[in-house]
Amino acid sequence: MSEPTPETFSWQQPGGRLTSGMVTAPSRLPSPPPPPDSPEQAPGPDGPQRRRRQMLIFAGIAGAILAIGLTILLVLVFSSGGNPFRDKASGPADLRPPLARACPPPNASPSAAATQAPSTLPPESGARTVDPDAGISYKSYGAPWVSWNTVWRAGTLEVPYRVGQHFVTEQYQGGEYHASILSAAVPAADNDGGIADLECVGRQVSADVRAEYYPQPNTMEAIRDELTTLGGRPAWVSEFRLHFSQAGLTATAELSAVAVIDVGKPTAAVLYVSIPNTHQQFDYVIDDVFKSVRVP
Repeated sequence: MSEPTPETFSWQQPGGRLTSGMVTAPSRLPSPPPPPDSPEQAPGPDGPQRRRRQMLIFAGIAGAILAIGLTILLVLVFSSGGNPFRDKASGPADLRPPLARACPPPNASPSAAATQAPSTLPPESGARTVDPDAGISYKSYGAPWVSWNTVWRAGTLEVPYRVGQHFVTEQYQGGEYHASILSAAVPAADNDGGIADLECVGRQVSADVRAEYYPQPNTMEAIRDELTTLGGRPAWVSEFRLHFSQAGLTATAELSAVAVIDVGKPTAAVLYVSIPNTHQQFDYVIDDVFKSVRVP
């Protein structure tokens, strides 16, 4: 920095006298002091802190996405009629036939004790109807009886009658009315020994016959309902006469019988006979055909 240049000036003292002197004056103003230092900026977060912050952000985004997904899923489930908080998973479906479900293999049923080895019977002569599926054969009759040539699955149990004889007794507004001798095999047992609860199966089939094969309402006159043997094999026989009335139908009653026969297989044989009261001359067929049953 340069030295200041001396300057001389005078002024007049009181009383008129001049006084001289020397003062020092700077040639320029001194430089202003430097501005105070600005405060230092706080250092930014280090690496670990930054990663934690990023993780929190990502977690929040993921939680929001999950909540939205669950909301959409619940809306779809409830709109379809389900209730995941109340409905329980159902057990495996029972795929056994209706008779096997209704009549399990007997342990101490009334018909269990009657299941035994077949008796030896003399062979039947004359015309025979053979039902290989049912495992039985029985007597065939001449005119007006003719062979059954279709499959009739009637009633809730849908017993599949494929073999037998029949004839049309009358035509009416509902179609044709028949007398019939029909046989079928029903899967009535689910054990390897093929032992069926004959009483249970017989009652089930007889109830289905009454409820599904005839005009409703009807009344029943029971004739027999018993455990017996047919063809040397255990059998349950139900015989009854049904009374009914239907517009346009001449028949007002029918003699019917159902035999369920243990043939030593998982299936039981069913033999169903029906004779309308317009043809009572054929009532004898029920006892006759039952006596003729043979199990090969």
